[in-house]
Formats: sequence, structure tokens, C-alpha cells
Amino acid sequence: MAPIRGADAAGPIGLIAGWGRLPVLVAQTLKDNGHPVHCIAINGHASAELEDVCDAVQWSGVGRMGGHLRYFRRHKVTGITMAGKLFKSDLLYSRSVWRHLPDWTCVRVFAPLLLGRRPDARDDSLLTAVTELYLRQGIAVHAATDLAPELLVNQGHLAGPSPKPALQSDARAGWRVARQMGGLDIGQTITIKDGTVIAVEAIEGTDACIQRTGQLCSRGGWTLVKVAKPDQDMRFDVPTIGPQTIANVHAAGGKAIVIEAERTIVVDQDQTYRDASRAGISIIAYDDAEVCGSSTEETVVRRAA
Repeated sequence: MAPIRGADAAGPIGLIAGWGRLPVLVAQTLKDNGHPVHCIAINGHASAELEDVCDAVQWSGVGRMGGHLRYFRRHKVTGITMAGKLFKSDLLYSRSVWRHLPDWTCVRVFAPLLLGRRPDARDDSLLTAVTELYLRQGIAVHAATDLAPELLVNQGHLAGPSPKPALQSDARAGWRVARQMGGLDIGQTITIKDGTVIAVEAIEGTDACIQRTGQLCSRGGWTLVKVAKPDQDMRFDVPTIGPQTIANVHAAGGKAIVIEAERTIVVDQDQTYRDASRAGISIIAYDDAEVCGSSTEETVVRRAA
């Protein structure tokens, strides 16, 4: 675990928890390193398992920012982290929006972005505004990967069959497209086969992108490419895969997952790699130099340390 500096170095840490296993793993890592963990668990997203790990949990709508601040102040929290996915389509466009109605603090934070002459609801813009709110209140916002760096993956062939030249070619082509999509703040994931992009992740999320790929490419044999944004802020929405990703890719006929080394989280790593190997799905972690800097058709894949 990377050292936490400042007033919160040995004190309680706040956790804003979205969907998935990642918030639970981050909370457990913090607990193992002696930090009390006080959690805001987002309604309809966070796991009930957090109540077994954290010192205290308050369930809340994502827009109740004033309540979140009061909760963290009450527990003398001076540093927080965010982990887990928020399904923007649920928050904005489904009936569950009523669970997340904003309080006055939220309105003041987001009104300049959403009600201006050029509305800006991009993830990075919204999350940066939230971070600035906490900083103004004397609460630092840490990257979850600074608190639990072991969740990031090393470069190399991580699981499953060794990649063949066709897969490596798709990895290079898909990598460039995924990076461009991230730069436009559209999504982190694309699927590709034989140089043809099948699907691109947008507001619906990675799982829906995978499902759509299975519908569009019924013969299977495609590759999923998931990379960080060019200017990825590691405090927010770090690319993440886990056992559920493997199950979804396998069900939809995928053959490989390409991720970015040192900038992708793999949750429950042993299970993820074991499930991938059993399903015949390759997992390879590249970096930019390896994928985009190669001048030959063959890319050497190094076994991860």
C-alpha cells in the first residue's frame, strides 16, 4: 500500500462506493493497513458486503452531496477515495433517478456545468467538480490505486492461450480506437475482429457492450480491448475487469481481452485468471510502446512477473 501523507496518514478514510467488487477490496485493504473506513454506499449500486468490512456505512443517493460531506465530517475524515462504477444511464434516464435526487450542495456544484450555455455532463467534468468541492472542505481525494496498488496489473501474458499474430494485430488496431474513444470521453472499451470494430462502449457500460458484440458477431472469436484515457485521472473510473467480465466475454463468444499494464485494475485476480484459462480466453496486458511502437508484425509477449 502506498503511504498516505497529511492529516489522514493514520486516520479514518472515507469511501464512496459504487457497483462491483472493487469497493469491497479497497475497503478491506485499508482495514488491513489499520485505517478505519467510513463508507457512503450508493443506492442501487454498492454491495451489501461493505457493511461487513467497513466501520460504518451510510446508504445514499449519488446526488446527496451535502449529506456525504456531513457524514465524513462527523467521522473526522480528512481523506476519501472513490471506487466502483456508477451506471450513468440508471442515474439519469431510468426510474431509479428518484433515489438520487440532488440536494442543494449538489445543485450548486453541477449547475454551472449542466445549466450553462454549453452544458457539459462528461464524466471527467462532473468528477472534477466533485473533487474540487471536497478539496474546498479540506478533504483530500486519493486514487484507489494509490491505496491498493496491488490491484494494478503488470505487463505481460496473464492468462489463457498464448496470443497468435491475428490477435496481436487486432490488439494494435483496437488499442488505437479505444484510446481515441477515451480521449473523447465516450468509453474505455471496444470489441474487434479481423481489424473490424464491432462495438464501442458508451453510456451503457462494458457489460452491455459485450452483450451487444455477441449479438452482432454470433460466430464469436472477437477481442475486447480496454484501455485508460490518454489523460486518465487515476482517481476516477480506472479501467477494471474481473470474474464477471470473463463470464460475459465467454458467454458472448469472445476469445481475448487486451488491457493496459499499470493502468488497469483486475479484481479477484486469481479467480479472474483461473476462469479465463478454463474458458480459453487470453488476457494480455500491453503498454503503449509495445502496442503502438512496434515496427514489426510480431509483438513479443512477455510473461508477467
